[in-house]
Amino acid sequence: MSATATDTSNRLPVATGRRATAAVWDALGERRWLLIIASLISAGAAALELVTPVLLGDIVDVVDSGSADSGSATSIWLYGPGIAVAVIAAAVLGVLGVLLAARVLERLLATLREQLVSTALALPQERVERSGTGDLISRASDDVAQVSEALSQVLPTLSRTVFTILLTLIGLFALDWRLGLAFLVGVPLYWLALRSYIRLAPALYAAERAAFGSHAHHLLSALKGLETVLAFRQSGWHNTRIAMSSWAVATWALRARTVQTMFSWRIDLSFAAVISVVLATGFLLVDADLVTLGAATTAVLFFLRLQGPLRGLMIEIDTLQAAAASLTRIIGVTDMATGRQNAASDAASDTASDTATAPDGTAVTVENVRFAYQDGGDVLQDVTLHIDTGERIAVVGTSGAGRTTLAALVAGILTPSAGHVQAPESTMLVSQETHIFAGTLRENLTLGAPGATDDDLVAAMTRIGAADLLDELGTDTASGLDTVLGPQGRPLTAAQEQHLALTRLLIADPALAILDEATAEAGSSHAATLDHAADVALQHRTGIVIAHRLSQAVICDRIVLMEHGRIVESGSHDQLVAAGGRYAVLWQAWSENQSAHRS
Repeated sequence: MSATATDTSNRLPVATGRRATAAVWDALGERRWLLIIASLISAGAAALELVTPVLLGDIVDVVDSGSADSGSATSIWLYGPGIAVAVIAAAVLGVLGVLLAARVLERLLATLREQLVSTALALPQERVERSGTGDLISRASDDVAQVSEALSQVLPTLSRTVFTILLTLIGLFALDWRLGLAFLVGVPLYWLALRSYIRLAPALYAAERAAFGSHAHHLLSALKGLETVLAFRQSGWHNTRIAMSSWAVATWALRARTVQTMFSWRIDLSFAAVISVVLATGFLLVDADLVTLGAATTAVLFFLRLQGPLRGLMIEIDTLQAAAASLTRIIGVTDMATGRQNAASDAASDTASDTATAPDGTAVTVENVRFAYQDGGDVLQDVTLHIDTGERIAVVGTSGAGRTTLAALVAGILTPSAGHVQAPESTMLVSQETHIFAGTLRENLTLGAPGATDDDLVAAMTRIGAADLLDELGTDTASGLDTVLGPQGRPLTAAQEQHLALTRLLIADPALAILDEATAEAGSSHAATLDHAADVALQHRTGIVIAHRLSQAVICDRIVLMEHGRIVESGSHDQLVAAGGRYAVLWQAWSENQSAHRS
C-alpha cells in the first residue's frame, strides 16, 4: 500500500475521545435534562416489557399446580388484557423516548454542523490546501452523516437496551438470587468480547475515516483540474492515485468488518453459554423445589428477551465506534476556532511570525517577511513594505516573483514563516479566479454588505459601468436583480464575472482592497471597461494592485517591482522610468509591444 494513499501527517487535527465527549456535553447545554427525561421514559418502556414474561410464568404456575378450575381458568384469561396493556404501554413509551431523544440530538447535531462550517470558512487557505480540501469536505459530509445516524437512531435504542439488561438482571435476582448469579456468569464472557472489540475497533475506524478523507482529496483534485489533467495526459497517474486511495479505504473497511464479525461470533457464543447455565440452574432449582416451574420459565423468558437487544447492542456499538471516529474529526476542526488546536502551529515553526489586523484607517505594514510553502524553498525573502492610508500601489514583476503570495499574506490568507504583517480589519481581496455563487444577482452582490438596498446595488452597478448587465438580465431593474446566476441559472462571461466581483467589492466598501490580477481574463476587448471598473472600486481607499498590464500600474501612486521573492525597485512610474532600472526595461518592452499591436 502506498504511503501517499493514507498519509495523514498534513491532515486537519483530530480530537481525543475525551475531548469529543466534553464538547458534546457542552453543546447539549440546557437540553441535557430533556435527554435525561428521554432516558427515563426509555427505562419505563423497558420495565413494562418485563411484564409479559412475569405473567406467562404465573400462567405456567397456575397450570402446573393442577388447580385450573373454572375460577382459575377465568383468571388466566384475564392475563391476556394485562399482557396487551403492557405491550401497548411499552410501545408508546418507547416511541416517546425515541422522539424526545431524537429532537434533542438533532439540535445537537445542527449545533455541531454549524460550528464545523463556520470554523471551516474561517480557516487559512494554506491550512486547507495543505490538508487537502477532500479531508475537510469528507468531515463536513461523510462524518456529519455518520454522527447523524448514531445520534438520531442508535443512542435512543442503546439507552433502552442498557435499561433492558439492567432490569432483566434485577428481575432474575427477584425471582431467585441463584438465577441472578447464573446470569452474571456470562458477564465476563460479554466483557471479554466487548473489551477485545473496543481495543481494536476505534483505531480501525479512525484509519478508515482518514482514508475516506484522502480518497476524497485525490478524487476532488482530479475533477477540479480535469482540463489540465487531460491536457497534460496525466489521466493514468491520477487514476492510479485514486485507485490506490480507494484500495486503502477498502482495506481498512475489510479490517473493520473482520473485527465486527469476530465480535458478533463472540456475542453468539456468550449467549449460548449463558442460556445453557440459566436452563441448568432453573432445572436444578425446580427439581429441588426451591423455585416454581413458573419462576424458572420466567427466568428463561427474561433471558431470551435479551437475545434481540444483545444482538442490537453489538450493531449499535459498532455504529457508535464509527460515529465516535467521525465525531473526533469534527471536533478537531471546531476546536481550531477556540484555540484548542492551533491552525498555524504545524504550518510554521518560527514563533517570530504573525499576522495582525488593525482598525480601519491603519496603514499596511509588512516587515522582514519570509514565506515558504511546505516542503519548498522561500517564495518571499526579507520583504518590507509600508503603504500609507489611502495610497494605491501596484506590484509588478514576472511570473513566480512572489506577487500573489504577498497579496495573500496581506489579505490574511497565508501566515508568514517569519516577520510581521499588519493590515486593516476590513480587507477584501479580488483574485483572478472569480466565483459566482448559486443564487440571485442581488445575493451575489450583497455577500459583503447584507444590508445594502436595491437602490444601493443599482447605484453601484451604474457607477462601476455594469448597468448594462441589468438590462441583459431582465426587462427592468427589479427582475434583473432577481435573476438566478450560477450553475443552474443564467451563465455569465469571464468579463461579466470579473465585473461583478469588482462591483461586489465596491458595495462592500473595505478599507483595503487587493486586486490580484482581477481583470486578467477580460481579453483585450474588455480591458478598458474592467480597468475603469477597477479604478472606480479603488477610489478613496487603500489599494494594492497585482498588475499584469503595466497600464494598470501607471495610474497608481507607487509601483513596487518584485523579482525572486524580493522587492528590487519602488517608486512612482516617472521616477522608475527616469532611473533606467529594471522597471524601465519592462516599460519599454511593454510600450513597444502595444505599439506593434496598434499598428
